[in-house]
Amino acid sequence: MTDFEDDAPGRVGPPPEEAGALLTVDLGALVANWRKLKARAAPAECGAVVKADAYGTGLKQAVEALSAAGCRTFFVAHIGEAIAAREAAPLADIYVLNGLLPGTCGVFGGLNLRPVLGSLEEVAEWRAFCGIAGDSPGAALHVDTAMNRLGLSIEEAHELAREGGSFRPDLLMTHLAAAEDRADDATGRQVSAFAGLRELFPGIPASIANSSGIFHPTVPGLDLVRPGYALYGGNPLPGEPNPMQPVVTLRARIIQLRKIGDGERVGYNGQWTARGPRRIATISTGYADGYPRAASLTDAKLQAGTPAGAAIVAGVRCPFAGRVSMDLITLDVTDVPDHAIRRGDLVTLIGEGLDIDDVGARAGTIGYEVLTGLGARYAREYLEP
Repeated sequence: MTDFEDDAPGRVGPPPEEAGALLTVDLGALVANWRKLKARAAPAECGAVVKADAYGTGLKQAVEALSAAGCRTFFVAHIGEAIAAREAAPLADIYVLNGLLPGTCGVFGGLNLRPVLGSLEEVAEWRAFCGIAGDSPGAALHVDTAMNRLGLSIEEAHELAREGGSFRPDLLMTHLAAAEDRADDATGRQVSAFAGLRELFPGIPASIANSSGIFHPTVPGLDLVRPGYALYGGNPLPGEPNPMQPVVTLRARIIQLRKIGDGERVGYNGQWTARGPRRIATISTGYADGYPRAASLTDAKLQAGTPAGAAIVAGVRCPFAGRVSMDLITLDVTDVPDHAIRRGDLVTLIGEGLDIDDVGARAGTIGYEVLTGLGARYAREYLEP
């Protein structure tokens, strides 16, 4: 059956009873996380990064909830995301982090969207457009202080400041490269470099802090902070207790249960071998739904002690058994009592102690990748604030 948005409030996709897996997004937790970050960053304004479909949670729903809570500034990566955000928040300031694509000034001007200008070429094109259009939306100026990715170099920023002229950004920003790592002195160097840049553009509101930066003792809040990952329940303090509320829960259905004997193998290429009689549950989700294939549990991983995927089944943490395939994952549910499990039951892949950072680590990746890869085949339920 084709996915659709049904008439049930807060529900998107197929009916839950027809879906292989259910994704629940707690918009109340999202708003609570934003308010916590806002309070910590005060008196700075707290914006919200909602790129990548609001980190996989749904851009429209996230922007509407945050806007209703008082968020007035949003950051996206692409123009298409900005257009969707504008529909959800007609009065908000919306910045496009990936900058100004050639020939797109009119789109920005027409919808009152703000490009984050990251090169002298972009500044020149935007300046020319503003000279013709007259009344045009503002723009941010991004100066690179460590990433060597996007943004003017510090030397180019000095050149632009010496030029003067009619261009005056409404926001000066840079992006922290390692704020989550307190031992990395790159953050201190970036803070120092950015302080010098602010002197080049006096009176311009400034922004440097991302999610981890808000918690970093040497990173100033300045005028505007830009949390992303922490809003969605990711831990901005790796290795320490997570101060954020979980936002996403992912549950998948058991579609078959079977018993196998000692020495039998499971999954593609038989990479997992039963050690004694085992009971296997097959659940209806896989890497086509965004669950990482790298979370597979193989004999080689078991021998090496390498972390791998797990699910919570009737309150019991059960390891994966074999490879994650396109549409299916197999679990070793031997430790679950017979009476507590049956076909059609839901098992938890994210939630109940399996937080997004843990899931990412078990797949040899990061929670960001897991969140932003959440698939389109899930039945989605949104819990309102």
